[in-house]
Amino acid sequence: MVRGKNILIGITGGIAAYKVCELIRLFQKNEANVKVVMTPAALEFVTPLTFETLTRDKVFIEQFANVEKKPEHIALCDWADVFVIAPATANTIGKIANGIADNLMTSLACAFKKPFVLAPAMNTGMWENEFVQQNISRLKNAGYKIVEPEEGFLACGTNGTGRLASIEEIYDTVEKLFSEKKYLLNKKIVITAGGTKENIDPVRYIGNYSSGKMGEAIADRAFELGAEVVLISSVPFKKPYRVILAVTAKEMSEFVKQEFRDADSLIMAAAVADYRPFEAAEEKIKKEDVEEITLRLVKNPDILSEMCKIKKDGQNILGFCAESENLEENAKKKIIKKGCDYIAANDISRKDIAFSSDYNEMILIDKNLNIRHLKKDTKKNIASELLELVYDKDN
Repeated sequence: MVRGKNILIGITGGIAAYKVCELIRLFQKNEANVKVVMTPAALEFVTPLTFETLTRDKVFIEQFANVEKKPEHIALCDWADVFVIAPATANTIGKIANGIADNLMTSLACAFKKPFVLAPAMNTGMWENEFVQQNISRLKNAGYKIVEPEEGFLACGTNGTGRLASIEEIYDTVEKLFSEKKYLLNKKIVITAGGTKENIDPVRYIGNYSSGKMGEAIADRAFELGAEVVLISSVPFKKPYRVILAVTAKEMSEFVKQEFRDADSLIMAAAVADYRPFEAAEEKIKKEDVEEITLRLVKNPDILSEMCKIKKDGQNILGFCAESENLEENAKKKIIKKGCDYIAANDISRKDIAFSSDYNEMILIDKNLNIRHLKKDTKKNIASELLELVYDKDN
């Protein structure tokens, strides 16, 4: 429910700006408090007076209008529970995605750390532009909610995708942010992601094909559900929660030990290399110098086993295993051997799921060897289902 919530609505320079009047009315009808911020370009399409009449409050445009007390971009960030930009033009999307803060709207976006909703609207060609899509992907990965534009007749006289989503859909997206049960609130969850890399020399390493997408999806969803998330990853991610870069197994082990001390849970989604070179060359090995190279390998720390041995009462651990055969049998052996509370296992012999794919399918086994099958779905949805099963959201 949005009742009593503070909704900051940003309006950029697009023809769909007039539609936002109805969005404001809908929020007010459901007893939310609304303030409006506009870009200078938005003034070419609608007047501030329209929104001042609807909200019975001033419209914010100038970046430094209140500097004697507190800069507007700080004051409004403190006030708002959610920031909704509708319509969001390609220009403003690009600025937000790249950290540009050249007006009040983009300064707000740069400083805002709470739920953020963007409803793009633009010409089809602009929407399909590869750089615009890259910016959209970056924002999605950073936790922004994107209300995708609709297909239909556009102001430029063409048919295509780019029309502002319905006001009802934008409203529903915001309402869900507040109505969803935050069953991970006040829980600290440490999550690992990606495949570790073990140096042979300064330019070569032993590694695996893990992209980090599964761990990232779990971390994103846990954050949405209210958890304090620490993502320890061999892949760099820009997120609204803490991300610690750990390239090697030894680095990851140290960070996991440190962060798990006061955590409620550990989710080991990373593909940690089992072995590393006994000794890494300080200089690049020249291929013309030798015909053959023999690598002496030593075992890496078994992070999952180590954490299971030191976990305290009230802490739980979810491990992952990637198998190419006998999935269920090998997963059962692993959970017994490691001593974790859950094990999630997927079949890496399949080309339609797992490594580098946006999809996954797996079985979840608990310490009593009960099995749940999670059918093929996006990693985002698999992450949501995993968290529901492990943390029993209804209790």
